[in-house]
Amino acid sequence: MQEPTRHPMLAHLDPLVGQWETESTHPLLPAGTIVRGRASFDWLEGGRFLIWRESADHPDFPDAIVILGYDDAAGSGFMHSYDSRGEARRYEMAAEAGAWRFWADLPEFSQRFTGTFAADNSTISGVSELCQDGVTWEEDLVVTYRRLA
Repeated sequence: MQEPTRHPMLAHLDPLVGQWETESTHPLLPAGTIVRGRASFDWLEGGRFLIWRESADHPDFPDAIVILGYDDAAGSGFMHSYDSRGEARRYEMAAEAGAWRFWADLPEFSQRFTGTFAADNSTISGVSELCQDGVTWEEDLVVTYRRLA
């Protein structure tokens, strides 16, 4: 039996692999509050699913595990997220050279994220936005990932 071929879009996620420290700000926290955390990205054997683990040093930020991949039948990238609050969400996902994006468009909760890689892949600048009325997008979370040696 022949192994399925890895979708080329997944190669753009390779720069995520490794250990990261994070710094985040959120509009619901007092101005100037920086939340520090950690993240790791590792390919599952076979290189078709990327496992992302993230935690933060703030009680309002849940720990999470996320699986990123490509659904050949649907013809699109996806992300399944599970967190310590018991939330489980499915997102559409895409990656290209220098950028990684995911989004969910639901009637009660729409969210989108764009992460932009530095040229040397040592940092990622990310912005998450929410839309709760079906029209207006508001900045939600700003996060910087810094690669650990």
